[in-house]
Amino acid sequence: MMTLYSFGYSVEMINNQAIHFQIDNGEKIDFIVVDTTLSENKPVFLFCQGSLPYPLFINFEKHGIIMHGGGISNFDINSIRKYYHLVVISMPHTPMIAEERNINGSLQYVPDKSKPQEFSLDYLASDNLDNYVKRALAVLKYLSQQKWVANEKLVVAGHSQGARIATAIVKNNSNVSHLGLFGANPFGRTEQLVRQARLDAEHNKISQQEANNKINELYKFYEIINNRDSANSNYYYKSWKSFSNPPIDDWLNFNIPIYLAYGTNDVISEMCDLVPLSFIRLNKNNLTYRRYLNQDHNFFGVNDMGTTDYNHGHWKEVMNEFVNWTISTK
Repeated sequence: MMTLYSFGYSVEMINNQAIHFQIDNGEKIDFIVVDTTLSENKPVFLFCQGSLPYPLFINFEKHGIIMHGGGISNFDINSIRKYYHLVVISMPHTPMIAEERNINGSLQYVPDKSKPQEFSLDYLASDNLDNYVKRALAVLKYLSQQKWVANEKLVVAGHSQGARIATAIVKNNSNVSHLGLFGANPFGRTEQLVRQARLDAEHNKISQQEANNKINELYKFYEIINNRDSANSNYYYKSWKSFSNPPIDDWLNFNIPIYLAYGTNDVISEMCDLVPLSFIRLNKNNLTYRRYLNQDHNFFGVNDMGTTDYNHGHWKEVMNEFVNWTISTK
């Protein structure tokens, strides 16, 4: 790593891949611009990563620092930065560069590797929609004041949970010009679990009675998280409530161009298939949608047996198609 000096402030270069910034908005917020220079004036492309505490970089003992970047390592980064400053915000209370000794088998940050499913209490307490949006708005405000940022366009996109965050950012920032939604659930997190239980029964993975029991338990859980006192007193309930509210109502209220992309083997795809009908019903023509056939939630191919082929990912083509859309759509 090295420190650069540009436009009167110091920034840190990480692994000759990205420039690290840290701002203070009552709490320290880390984010990266995925480039090695800030000499070119370009709009911002903010990518909101999905759930769980994935660090942006991991320092492996044998291989050194590797960029995960909230999933952007799967993108054709050079194609994006021809047109944009690609920005990713670190997950809250998650090291920008995590050491291998604090990484579980899923590449998530954990304080104690011997407890691979136990995340830090600080992260869990901050894992809610309002906090993610507050942090993102602070970063976007900071970026809008930089000489190397062109403010005539602002692209915000997100995958999975990140799509919900991107939606809320648009609600709170009128400068967003294009919204990208990847693997987004139109009806929220709890709905997805209800649908999964139903599908598992239809595919004989569980009995209809087991599905019925699961669904009834989810209804009870949904009642709990929507109780104001419960949500305010329990960070777990607060997180679930914030990500279970359906974003489709917000999408229908937006007038900026919206891009919805999903794999047809994703559990949420059935509901995404219905989204265009709502736009048509309201005579709104600002939705573009892409159905990626035989692909899963993360745009990996799925064969006829329903098995995911992790050797054939399609994020590059999926994201490049979106970037080209942002260039051609006003």
